[in-house]
Amino acid sequence: MNANNMLMRDPIMYRIMHAHHHRTGNDWCIYPMYDWAHGESDYLEQVSHSFCTLEFLPHRELYDWFLNQIYDETKVRPKQREFARRNLSHTVVSKRKLLKLVEEKHVTGWDDPRMSTISGMRRRGITATAIRNFANTIGIAKRDNLIDVSLLDFCVREDLNKVAPRVMAVLNPVKLVITNYPDGKEEWLEAENNPEEEVMNFRQLPFSKELYIEREDFQEEAHKKFFRLTLGTEVRLKNAYIIKGESVIKDAQGNITEIHCTYDEDSKSGSGSEASQRKVKGTIHWVSIEHAIEAEVRVYDRLFTHENPDGNKEVDFKEYINPNSLEIISGFVEPSLQSAKELDYFQFQRLGYFCVDRDSSAGKLVFNKTVGLRDTWAKVSVQ
Repeated sequence: MNANNMLMRDPIMYRIMHAHHHRTGNDWCIYPMYDWAHGESDYLEQVSHSFCTLEFLPHRELYDWFLNQIYDETKVRPKQREFARRNLSHTVVSKRKLLKLVEEKHVTGWDDPRMSTISGMRRRGITATAIRNFANTIGIAKRDNLIDVSLLDFCVREDLNKVAPRVMAVLNPVKLVITNYPDGKEEWLEAENNPEEEVMNFRQLPFSKELYIEREDFQEEAHKKFFRLTLGTEVRLKNAYIIKGESVIKDAQGNITEIHCTYDEDSKSGSGSEASQRKVKGTIHWVSIEHAIEAEVRVYDRLFTHENPDGNKEVDFKEYINPNSLEIISGFVEPSLQSAKELDYFQFQRLGYFCVDRDSSAGKLVFNKTVGLRDTWAKVSVQ
C-alpha cells in the first residue's frame, strides 16, 4: 500500500459475475481484469514482447509483478514495451469514437473506405505493402504526434504505381464524334498494361467513330496553357490517333452535348509512320462508346475537415465531419475491366488509383477511389 504507483496498491485481479456468457453459458463466473490477464496470456502463449501505447506505461510494474509470481526460467518471460500511438490527420483512431461513427451511421460500417481501420483500408484498395512502408517511414516514437495522412497516400501511390495496371476510364463524359472516321469501322489497338513492369505486357483496346472523353479535357475557347482539346487545335488520343477539334453541338441551355473532330489516319500510335512521330502538346484518354461499360465510382475525401478532430476536447469531434467525404458518380470504363474481381486495383489513367468494391456484381461494376495521382488536398487546405 506504500507503493508510489497507485496501480500497485491492492490491485484487483478478477471480478465475479453470475451472468450468462455468449460462449461458455453459465459454466464460469470469474472474469480476469486486464492487468492480470495481459501478462498471464502473454506468458502462456510465449509472447516475447507485448507492445502497448503510452497509457500502459504505469501498468508495466503490475504486469511484471504478476509474472514474478508464476515465472519459470525454462520459459520465455514476456516484456511489455510502450510507444506513442500513431495518430493520423483528418481521422480518428480511437475505437470508442470509431464505434460512434458506425452506430450513428456517419459511415456504412467498420469497413467503410473512409475509416482508419484495417478492413476499411483494405476495402479502399490500400495494400499491405503500402502500410508496412508507411510504418517503416514514420518509425516508433515515445511521444504522441500527429502524422499527416498525405504521407500514407504517398506510400500508397508509390506501391500502386509499380503494380497497378493502367486502364482507360471516363468519369465525367462528353461525346466525341470523329467525323472522317468510317461508319461502322472498329479497330483493336495495343496498349501497355504498366510501363513500370520489367517485362512489358499489353492488352487490346477497341476504337470506333464515337468516343467518350472527359468533359474537362475540352474547352471551346481556352487560354494558351490549356494543352488539351480545343477548336482548331490537335491532341493525341492515348494509344490511338491525333485528332483536331472542329465544332460542337449544344443543347437549349448552351451545354455541349457533342464535340466533332477529325483524325489523322496516318498518326496511329506505334505504327512507325512519320505522322505517328509528330509531336502534339496534349494527350487525353477515352473509351469507345460502343464498347464502354458503365460503372459506379465512389470518390472519397477526408472524413474530417479538421486535421486533428480529436484535439479540441471542448468540441465534439463529430462537428468536424466532412459532409462531402463521399461522392458517387456514374462513369464508363474500357471493356477489359468486365472480368475484374473484388479488390483488384487499377490506375485510371490521368485520374488516380481505384479498386473494385465488394458491392460489384456481374451486371454492375463498383469502384472505390484509393488515392489520386498527386496530393491535391494540400492545395485545397491552403486555399
